[in-house]
Amino acid sequence: MKAIEIIAYGAPEVLRTCERPQPVAGAGELRIRVHASGVNRPDVLQRQGHYPVPPGASDLPGLEVAGVIDQGSPGALAAAGFKLGDRVCALVAGGGYAQYCVAPIGQCLPVPAGLSDVEAASLPETFFTVWSNLMDRAYLQPGESVLIQGGASGIGVTAIQLAKAMGAKVYATAGSDEKCAACLALGADAAFNYKVQDFAAEIARLTGGQGVDVILDMVAGGYVAREVQCLKEDGRLVIIAVQGGVQSEFNAGLVLRKRLTVTGSTLRPRSVAFKAAIAQACLQQVWPLLEAKRIKPVICTTFAAADAAQAHVLMESNAHVGKIVLTWETA
Repeated sequence: MKAIEIIAYGAPEVLRTCERPQPVAGAGELRIRVHASGVNRPDVLQRQGHYPVPPGASDLPGLEVAGVIDQGSPGALAAAGFKLGDRVCALVAGGGYAQYCVAPIGQCLPVPAGLSDVEAASLPETFFTVWSNLMDRAYLQPGESVLIQGGASGIGVTAIQLAKAMGAKVYATAGSDEKCAACLALGADAAFNYKVQDFAAEIARLTGGQGVDVILDMVAGGYVAREVQCLKEDGRLVIIAVQGGVQSEFNAGLVLRKRLTVTGSTLRPRSVAFKAAIAQACLQQVWPLLEAKRIKPVICTTFAAADAAQAHVLMESNAHVGKIVLTWETA
């Protein structure tokens, strides 16, 4: 099969097309003939040497795919409600940049009715991450308010729509007026251009100084101090990436006085059972919203898989709104 490998840590040019043996589905797994592969920030970090591959995972990048089932135990497939030839999307721990990919059955979901393979490939990493952190860790409730940092990113466009569908008031930050407009179009109640606006001051202004209940943060670093300031009492801050750096200084006294929760997570190294539980929650709670078109995948652009380096250049430019997806020849 054709695949995209990382020949050395470095710039996007280290991504090269290669030939690899097709993987074989083991117990509790199925093999997908991949039509589309999602591109995510962790892929960039892996390419740069900053995100080690979990033990036992493929060294090939790629954490989400969509395609058709072409191999798997008939009994295991039937138990999961699948059969050979079914269209599925899946969250994987690696190996997604390839024509064939093996995935645990519990991390595979049917492609929502009406969605293309490209749209389906944009779902697992972002929707699993957002659900796990906004709903499971932050316990976002209807009627609460949430601030989404990086609202125009793949995670951001998902979080805005899902939080809004769950009945929350949604604020978002983005790096340009055009991106802020995109956040508003997706349902955000207000969006702030972080290059010219102080999000903490804007939150204070719009909430009468009360702040928000939840913040989903992909920046960390210097943002944490301001986030602590603009959380309500009993507010929850969930950190899911550290694009602004791993060191943060903040007023710990505010954490005590306002009874704040500061937490965080990474999804890739978690167990199959943990991810399978998220998959089932998404199937029951999110997939109906997708099929009813109450929320939608947001695709910025697609690249042929052979042009994965160009996809990473776009990802690193931060010029995109929504997801970047690689496509594979299906013949």
